[in-house]
Amino acid sequence: MSMDDLLGLLRVHVHRGVNLAIRDLRSSDPYVIVRMGKQKLKTRVVKKNINPVWDEDLTLSILEPLPVKLEVYDRDLFSADDKMGDAEFDFKPFLEAVRMRLSDDLPNNTIITTVKPTRTNCLAEESYITWTDGRVIQNMVLRLRNVECGEIEIKLRWIDVPGRNRM
Repeated sequence: MSMDDLLGLLRVHVHRGVNLAIRDLRSSDPYVIVRMGKQKLKTRVVKKNINPVWDEDLTLSILEPLPVKLEVYDRDLFSADDKMGDAEFDFKPFLEAVRMRLSDDLPNNTIITTVKPTRTNCLAEESYITWTDGRVIQNMVLRLRNVECGEIEIKLRWIDVPGRNRM
């Protein structure tokens, strides 16, 4: 990967999980893996909690807007970690909003774009791309697939790479 190809950095704030699946006796020890292309990042494990709060920032280097996949696992000490569902999100609408190069005189929390849940995306509800505190932000609630229940709340933020003007 050369710096010339780098569009910027996508900061994925993994806020919390809601009503995650139980994989141990009465609870789970969940963590999240975020994957895009060859990049793989991981949150810490939250012990015995099906409504965990991670509040962690994971940062992906973006060369092209590939889909981002989230996978939730239950940490097990003596066996392979159990899957607790997965979700995928497309950040092209977010990137388009970043590329608008909006000005600082926009009112705080102005909605730039609304992304609606569809059969093909994992959104549990409408996702708003907003101008908040002088930057483009997107909040998402992702419904986990391949599992009986669970949602993950995340927030996207863009970080420009110094000296890059192509965005």
